[in-house]
Amino acid sequence: MFTGIVQGLGTITHIDERKQLRTLTVELPENCTDKLQQGASIANNGCCLTITTINHHQVTFDVMAESLTRTNLGTLQVGDQINIERAARFGDEIGGHVMSGHVLTTTEITRIIDQPNNRTVWFRLPTQAAPYIMTKGFIGLNGCSLTIGDVTDQEFNVHLIPETLNRTLFGQCQVGDIINLEIDAQTQAIVHTVQQFLARQHAV
Repeated sequence: MFTGIVQGLGTITHIDERKQLRTLTVELPENCTDKLQQGASIANNGCCLTITTINHHQVTFDVMAESLTRTNLGTLQVGDQINIERAARFGDEIGGHVMSGHVLTTTEITRIIDQPNNRTVWFRLPTQAAPYIMTKGFIGLNGCSLTIGDVTDQEFNVHLIPETLNRTLFGQCQVGDIINLEIDAQTQAIVHTVQQFLARQHAV
């Protein structure tokens, strides 16, 4: 489980490509290296991955074909940075919202509006995620817990404060960047419940 509060930026230092498997070596930020254990989970751009080896501050993760298909991890190159969050521990403060690290799909940044002390980023509205994206709802974008701003038929946006821009990749994002998207589990459950109820009512 994760909270969507990114703890720092990791850097890709090596990539090993194999058939339907990609192994990433990541240099973790210093504040994310305490008591690392093989087999522990870390969110990389919001995607929950398991540590396979540890070498000081460098750790490796195997990314299987399903994750490569659904996320932006297949496009990363050596030198790229990623949002990092260690798994939440019992008793930790949840400053964002509960996230699983299971990315539904990706979306593309369509426009960026910079204003004094804040930035508004617009994203393409993916068809499979559209029922769960609503104004003032929660969403996970590259592992960041964010509040949805405006929603149109084709786009949605989020508003970012300087702290988020400084701590995450959104401080250096550009139009055209591909972003991992995780929908809020509670929103998903409510939408599915309403859809099932309406379907039963229609069938009566």
